[in-house]
Amino acid sequence: MKKSTRIIITILAVVGILALIAYVLTNNKKKNEAKTAVVAEANSAIAVKIDTVKTADLNIDFNANGIFAAGQEINFAAETAGRVISVLVDEGSYVRKGQTLAVIKTDNLDVDVQNANEVYQNALKDKERYESALKTGGVTQQQVDQAELSLKNAAARVRQARIKVTDANIRASINGIVNKRMIEPGSVLSPGTQLFEIVDVSKLTLDVAVSEQQVANLHIGDVVDIAASVFPDKKFVGKIEFIAPKADANLNFPVKIAIANNAGQSLKAGMYGSAHFVFAQQAPAILIPRAAFVGSVSSNEIFTVKEGKAVLRKVVAGRIFGDKVEVLEGLAVNEQVIVTGQINLVNGSPVSIIK
Repeated sequence: MKKSTRIIITILAVVGILALIAYVLTNNKKKNEAKTAVVAEANSAIAVKIDTVKTADLNIDFNANGIFAAGQEINFAAETAGRVISVLVDEGSYVRKGQTLAVIKTDNLDVDVQNANEVYQNALKDKERYESALKTGGVTQQQVDQAELSLKNAAARVRQARIKVTDANIRASINGIVNKRMIEPGSVLSPGTQLFEIVDVSKLTLDVAVSEQQVANLHIGDVVDIAASVFPDKKFVGKIEFIAPKADANLNFPVKIAIANNAGQSLKAGMYGSAHFVFAQQAPAILIPRAAFVGSVSSNEIFTVKEGKAVLRKVVAGRIFGDKVEVLEGLAVNEQVIVTGQINLVNGSPVSIIK
């Protein structure tokens, strides 16, 4: 065989071997890419946990603790200056509206009344003289009008002086019991001096605070069972008479419950009490975990699972019961909602359910 022929055969053999190697490598690459695609597809599924939608009976009864408060409570303060002559009531005395509680020395006030009366009488005489003189042309109409104005001012000063004398006798403005007496005979008063604290416990209220979920079920006039810690064997009844239109600093709503049967005034203002709010049986409701909502309950968005994929759903959330939320619209019983992993999901994402 010629040398040139052998060279050609060798070259062809090398080319054939290289072609075979290239074919094998290419085939292996395709197989690896196929396997990688399968693995990638499997690994793209996001691991989530789910909960099955179901209904449950709602129990919205609740208790709220509070403090009994007096129906009326007032602190009396002096309106005029003076010295106390006598105090007519003691702490614990029952007083009625209009009853005199204390008497203040009125010598200076009586002098003011006398002086005001004298000024009034002089003004009255001046007016009469001017009216007579007007008929003869001795004075002008303007002078008569000025005399009438002076008479009115004098009459007003008389009324003002008499009011001060009346105010010197301290009178109760409500029915109730004297809880505190801050003055004694001989005390010197100035306007604003505290005199008495009177409390009316014939009507008591239990003041409690409830959450926004609870206040939604309350109405003015609702009957409430009341218990007092110091009378465990007694049952009291109350009616809601006030529900605050605005929450307090703790985002609770103050509620006042008037006590209807405080016989013998056994309950006292300042005692602790408990209100038991009982409601009619509620129809079964759809409840889902609070964690199912995307972001927060206010978003009204959740993910359900359908054919291995996440489906973003709009719902209407209702009341919140701890870690459960009522769903009014948008879900049916036995559907599956995602409760973990939502942060990685978009509508249509493949999911892998963790058992």
